[in-house]
Amino acid sequence: MSPAAASALTTLAEASESHGGNHPSLSPYLTGFGALGALLLLLWITTRFNRD
Repeated sequence: MSPAAASALTTLAEASESHGGNHPSLSPYLTGFGALGALLLLLWITTRFNRD
């Protein structure tokens, strides 16, 4: 990585630190349980269609 690219990425990382990173309306628990539910649904669908 060139020094100019490293400097640009460092500046970008420092600027994003002040914003916090998470949107206040996003709940980590809701997102996690939603993802878990979607994966369990996909697993159930897969096992219904794959009867050996």
